[in-house]
Amino acid sequence: MHDIVFLDRDSLIANIRTPSFEHRWRDYPATNANEVVERLHGATIAITNKVPLRADAIAQLPDLKMIAVAATGTDNVDLAACRERGIVVANIRNYSLVSVPEHCFALILAVRRNLRAYVADVEDGRWEASTRFCLLDYPIGDLAGSRLGIVGYGALGRRVAQIARAFGMEVAVTSRSPVADTDVVQLPLDELLATSDVVSLHLPLTDQTRHMIGPRELAAMKKSAILVNTARGGLVDEAALARALTEGTIAGAGFDVLSKEPPVPDNPLLQLRLPNFVLTPHVAWASGGAMQTLADMLVDNLEAWVAGKPTNVV
Repeated sequence: MHDIVFLDRDSLIANIRTPSFEHRWRDYPATNANEVVERLHGATIAITNKVPLRADAIAQLPDLKMIAVAATGTDNVDLAACRERGIVVANIRNYSLVSVPEHCFALILAVRRNLRAYVADVEDGRWEASTRFCLLDYPIGDLAGSRLGIVGYGALGRRVAQIARAFGMEVAVTSRSPVADTDVVQLPLDELLATSDVVSLHLPLTDQTRHMIGPRELAAMKKSAILVNTARGGLVDEAALARALTEGTIAGAGFDVLSKEPPVPDNPLLQLRLPNFVLTPHVAWASGGAMQTLADMLVDNLEAWVAGKPTNVV
């Protein structure tokens, strides 16, 4: 009999099928850090989307055998502590191959075509007061013929590249691994930043990638370029980005993630009120179809581990 506890069930709007093995199930809409140990007392399987499971909590949970992360990112789990204890950690991979790339291009188009500024002008009555049939106060850029630089060329990066080519964009990539695709150009990061019209991030947050885009990297980009991040907020130095947008170092940015979520009120990107910056609240992954796929894969991971054939082990 396995005791399963889902610490933040409200983070997943989907039907979760009943696991096929014998179990008890408890879930909570959300869980604060100081509630983790109490709620996981006696649990053999913990499910978490974003609730942190740190070493001090793990040390107080002797029955815990598996952590099922209801997401791709595992930076909220102390993996070293889990390995020491023999706790299996499994995540969900490639569930949002439609949702995230589509949101990525929603951000690209919104910034490239200055949609935020034009919508605000319409709402303020400026179109009605115009002497012309249209407003032309902000530059509008086409995607066709421009270069998209993709940093991180996994499954999501490849899907973004497919959409980019449909728009008529040239694709350049920076990747740790050799790229076999003949229709992309593989470049070192510095060259990709210097030559791309749009730079989109698609890689995990690690000690090596944290703040990989900082003042030096932003200064290396074209002044006409935009930066898009649907991956992890910590990849970018947010204070440096705020300065770059305010000072015109780059032309714009579209972000779906911040370094701390929910964000703290003094996050410099929250203070921006610029037409060339679009910020959404970590929803790129969250289409209805993607969340249902995630829920199905979550239970697949539980059943595979109980059957002695664990999948998606981190």
